[in-house]
Amino acid sequence: MTLPASSALFTPSWLAELELGYARIGDATRPVLRRHKGPLRVQKHLYAEGPEVCQHIIVHPPGGIAGGDRLSISARVESHAWAQITSPGAAKWYRASGPAYQNLDLQVAAGATLEWLPQETIIYSAAQAELTTSIDLRGDARLFYWDVVALGRPASGERFDLGHFQARLDIRRDGRLLWHERQRISGNDGLLDSPIGLDGSPVFATLLVTGEIDAEMLERCRSLGHEVRGDLTQLPGLLVARCLASEALLARAWLIDLWRLLRPALLGRDAQPPRIWNT
Repeated sequence: MTLPASSALFTPSWLAELELGYARIGDATRPVLRRHKGPLRVQKHLYAEGPEVCQHIIVHPPGGIAGGDRLSISARVESHAWAQITSPGAAKWYRASGPAYQNLDLQVAAGATLEWLPQETIIYSAAQAELTTSIDLRGDARLFYWDVVALGRPASGERFDLGHFQARLDIRRDGRLLWHERQRISGNDGLLDSPIGLDGSPVFATLLVTGEIDAEMLERCRSLGHEVRGDLTQLPGLLVARCLASEALLARAWLIDLWRLLRPALLGRDAQPPRIWNT
């Protein structure tokens, strides 16, 4: 049977929402809100480090994001609660004839801690990925945030020749802007190979953590032996780390080793990698 032309042009899309909330109840952080619509879920909450830290793993059952998809994720961490949020694998943005969107809204109350530690984001050639992240910190709220972006699939011989990747990140404390960043990289953009851009590296990563470290710790972080081109900058109240890499695994290993050093120094707790990272 031949479909009508209007049906042939129809492309199904996923509209997905996930709302999470965490509160301190006694000596434990408990999930107090878990509402979803469409294909976004969290697995059972885990307490690998004891009751103070609630770990959640966000799952996107379709396995990838296609044109027209819209993902919206929000998380609120109440006073003195501690949430650690990660993912089971890479987020894949597929080639598409139209844009797909992700909106992330994170709110951290005074005395609370949020660790946002997803695995890498892979942007296929000809994908049209548009991401917006807004983080609102109150009082002395603490944040440990990273992201890893891989453009194309070098292992499959795929260069990021078509499409675009667009991202916006805003971090505020009590309404005052701490960090504002906009990125847009188009397929076959000159920035992919330029020495003032990605310099031929298909992977880039960013780490942002609230607080300040001394010169000795900064040097320890800079002296980590990894096959990435990376460095750190201490800003007032915010530590920034960046790297370029030939593959996502190298960038992620660098971030994890930084986390192992910085988590005790800035958050006062030893780093215990989530088991999901080893699967």
